[in-house]
Amino acid sequence: MNAQETHEGKGMHEIHMKRALELAQSAMGHTSPNPMVGCVAVREGCVVAEGCHEEYGGFHAERNALAGCGEEVRGADLYVTLEPCCHHGKTPPCTDIIIEKGIGRVFVGALDPNPKVAGNGVRILREHGIEVTVGILEEECMRLNEIFFHYITSGAPYVAMKYAMTLDGKIAAFTGDSKWVTGEKAREHVQLLRKKYSAIMAGVDTVIADDPMLNCRMWNGVDPVRIICDTHLRIPLESRIVQTAKEIPTMVACAAQTVEQPNVSKGGTKEELLREAGVEVIRLDADDHVPLADLFCELGKRKIDSVLAEGGGTIHGSLLRTGLVNRVYAYIAPKLIGGKEAKSPIEGSGFAKMDEARQLSDIEIISLERDFCITGRLSGRNETI
Repeated sequence: MNAQETHEGKGMHEIHMKRALELAQSAMGHTSPNPMVGCVAVREGCVVAEGCHEEYGGFHAERNALAGCGEEVRGADLYVTLEPCCHHGKTPPCTDIIIEKGIGRVFVGALDPNPKVAGNGVRILREHGIEVTVGILEEECMRLNEIFFHYITSGAPYVAMKYAMTLDGKIAAFTGDSKWVTGEKAREHVQLLRKKYSAIMAGVDTVIADDPMLNCRMWNGVDPVRIICDTHLRIPLESRIVQTAKEIPTMVACAAQTVEQPNVSKGGTKEELLREAGVEVIRLDADDHVPLADLFCELGKRKIDSVLAEGGGTIHGSLLRTGLVNRVYAYIAPKLIGGKEAKSPIEGSGFAKMDEARQLSDIEIISLERDFCITGRLSGRNETI
């Protein structure tokens, strides 16, 4: 193969892998805690089958693409964003159907870090005479599943911190008014995040001040699990979050030492009344705060692979100090509001020196009409909880 043919072949491989990535991303919000995976089968330059992992518990991408196919895929090239699985779980191994259908070559975006796979899928295919190439658009494939990669290797949720602020760093006016810091386009982008992340976290002060729903308002969205940090169980029973807890999974994390006296008029303690409303109350071993590291460990055990922290400033400050944030989404509006008492997005004691500041890497700047979103991975964080 000459250099021209090699270049053209690489280009075609990337085109087909990009299509596989599109298919994978189409299921965003539905596969957690599994990864998003797309698959495309190509024979003689034509796409003959394609599919994705559509939902948790359902068939994986390779089986969805190939199950209904016959001779049209024999000898075909298969492009898959993540290494095919080789173990029995909720569904049969993907390596089985690839071998059964007589696929000729397999092009893999990224290896699966799951210890049950971790290169074994590639090894099995090669042992059956199938040529396997790894690393087609590897960076893009890994970025697509950064949540899965973190969760499967650590057992802890991937944590993203999101806030919207004015150009002078305020999330509300000194009066507390915060509607709206950013415009409609930026708020629509936030709904994509609420679809992407499995859970959304806020503090009880945010609930008391704003009475939010913390749901996903996209037509094809998936509501995240709502997690409220509430040391002393101050969340109002009349809040929209409590009132809709039987419709949207809701957790309230409090200190184990919190003691609630029975509410005679309502017939129970605050915890009993919350549970009756459908709220799961998580008591953690502390007396004057919610220990976030312990909370994330509990969430990981419940197969919650990712958390979008939406405030307020107290929780953001605690997350930053304890090194629990993996990614930041900062929405910035070209407005100046001022005010010494106006709140900022990250509070708490902060760091004493500028060289202690946490740095973002792999930065992306997204234009959202008049507003901007700056996102990046947070360096200098603890890798384990």
